[in-house]
Amino acid sequence: MKPLLLAFAEGLDLAGELACGLDAITGSVLRHRFPDRESLVRLDGDCRGREVIVLCSLRDPDDLALPLLFAARTARELGARRVGLVAPYLAYMRQDARFHPGEAVSSTHYAAFLSWTFDWLVTVDPHLHRRASLAEIFAMPTRRVSAMPPVAEWIRANVAAPLLIGPDEESRQWVQEAAARIQAPFVVLAKHRRGDRDVEVSIPGAALPAGRTPVLLDDIAASGGTLIQAVSRVRRLGGADPVCVVVHGLFADACDRALLQAGAARVVSTDAVPHATNAIGLAAELVPAIRELLAGKTSPVSGGDVDAR
Repeated sequence: MKPLLLAFAEGLDLAGELACGLDAITGSVLRHRFPDRESLVRLDGDCRGREVIVLCSLRDPDDLALPLLFAARTARELGARRVGLVAPYLAYMRQDARFHPGEAVSSTHYAAFLSWTFDWLVTVDPHLHRRASLAEIFAMPTRRVSAMPPVAEWIRANVAAPLLIGPDEESRQWVQEAAARIQAPFVVLAKHRRGDRDVEVSIPGAALPAGRTPVLLDDIAASGGTLIQAVSRVRRLGGADPVCVVVHGLFADACDRALLQAGAARVVSTDAVPHATNAIGLAAELVPAIRELLAGKTSPVSGGDVDAR
């Protein structure tokens, strides 16, 4: 029996591509918000006897939490064999330590919530800074998909003589991989954060290599503060205006426009988060990871976290 792919409204384009690759039938998760702000969820699709895949990028995780719970539990009530989550953007991974007394370690609690709600998870380049794998916090099989193969190919096809630049040390893992794939040089900037929107970055050395087009590459652009500062710093050194490439383009307060105003030549993102800047598709990377979990393949480690590269 073919799996059923249920997409939240924002993910319908990606859902169509995934369904073709998975030979799945498609449906949708319909939401209604009552005047008192409660949510009604309705599943448009026949769950009986099927593996059900819920596709939802978690850009607004607080607003999506209960609809995700309602969708998964309703699918099981309607006869689903298992219910998996494809969350190209996985929220709440940054708060992975108690930085001040009394703070919640949100990533741990959010992982527990999702593990209780779903049977497996596929995500793209989760922000794992102090943790080696998703298996440390998730109690279900997981797959991590890398966006770097299509990102690197997009840079190769669209940027002449690129110089990849990571805006902070946390971006090194992605910048280094993408640079290796296209045999391009890279540098990583130093960042000092004073607040959510107050960031200072500095460039090691006095100049960037001549004759190269700067490509600022990061996993997440939320407020855009780090990238905006990086664009300004790079432009002061002369040369071509930088291209900004982001895996998860959250772009709060239209910061993609702020990046252009700061001097970026172009801002592009993957379709992990639906946005007008989407130029890099991830369906071809996601399909094999989803197939593995539909087939019941799990890793021998706790939680089943596998880097699907």
